[in-house]
Order: sequence, then structure tokens, then C-alpha cells
Amino acid sequence: MEFWNSQLTQKSWVVLQELRKKYDFILIGGWAVYLLAKQQKSKDIDIIVDINELQRLKNENLSKNENLKKYEIKTGDIDIDIYVFYFSKLPILPENLEKYTLMTQGFKVVIPEALIVLKQAAEIERGNSVKGEKDRLDIISLLFFSNIDFNKYISILNENSLTDYIERLTFILRNFKDYNFLGLSPREFKIKKEELINKIRKAK
Repeated sequence: MEFWNSQLTQKSWVVLQELRKKYDFILIGGWAVYLLAKQQKSKDIDIIVDINELQRLKNENLSKNENLKKYEIKTGDIDIDIYVFYFSKLPILPENLEKYTLMTQGFKVVIPEALIVLKQAAEIERGNSVKGEKDRLDIISLLFFSNIDFNKYISILNENSLTDYIERLTFILRNFKDYNFLGLSPREFKIKKEELINKIRKAK
């Protein structure tokens, strides 16, 4: 099942591929989740750049969102959010995310343990909105399909004074019921869910 309209996600994917050809960035958000977990595609694009790359992006009809401490590009139905080193405010500072990256399919993406933290911050902020629902689905997709090292996840939380996120993660996991979205049978879903809850409990 697709969360967003497939024409929209295809258009977004094409835009993302074009960006990759021209600019250096760290990919976060829904597309990073997709590359790591191979589940739901994304509609919007979220990237992190340094100040030099931001200067180059000014060719792309860039606008500054001072309130949210980010830059934006709107291209038709697709929104591109750009977070900048030493300017944007994320739960893990953009300039610190460089050490939490890996390469996959030609993209530099944030590792799943750090990506869950970023997704949790978005989920807390967006709550019961449609985007908040997508955030929860992304978090679950990462938990189920990307082989999380929970010791590393907790280490990242400790480094960034976010230890209350552990309880919220367990809450999201316990309350997620829609196994159809994950392509799992009820039994597979139940077994995996219990296994993940135990891993979170045992992690330090």
C-alpha cells in the first residue's frame, strides 16, 4: 500500500535524482527512510547542506524560512526543505549529523539510528496530522526493516539529551496496529513487535 499518491512520489523521486546530480547533501526525512527500509515512498524532500552548498542552491529559487530555521524550494507539488550547518535547529544539530551517515544507492543518508531520532522529533511536533501519521509509519518501517542497533540509538539520545524519546518510541511501537502497511501477517507482526520491544528494553 502507498501512503502518498504514486504519481506524486514518482515526481518527487525524479526531482531528488536531479538534485543529487548537481549538489552534495545529506538526505534525511521520508526518502532516507525509503532507501534504508524499502517501504513507503515520500512526497517531500529533506536535505542537509553546508554553507558552501547553500550558496550554490541559490540558483534554485531558494527562500529562507527564518522562523523554522531552514531554507525551502517549492517545485510544483514538491516541497524541498533544506537544513543548514550552524543555522538550522534539529534534535541532532545538522553539523553533527555528518558523523552519522552512510552511502546507499548513490545517496549519503543518515544512519537508521539517527534517522529514527529525527523522525521522532517530527512526529512529536506534527502529532495527529496526516504528516504525523506518516512519521509514525516511517519510524515503524525503520524499526522493522533496517536492523537498528538499539545501543547506538540510545547512545545518540544520551549525547543529545533526548532520553525521553525511548519511552515515546516504545509507545509508538506498542500502539501501531496496521500490519497491512508493512506487508506482514498478523503473526509475523506480533512476533517482530515483541522482539523489538525486548531489544529496546535490554539496550543501554
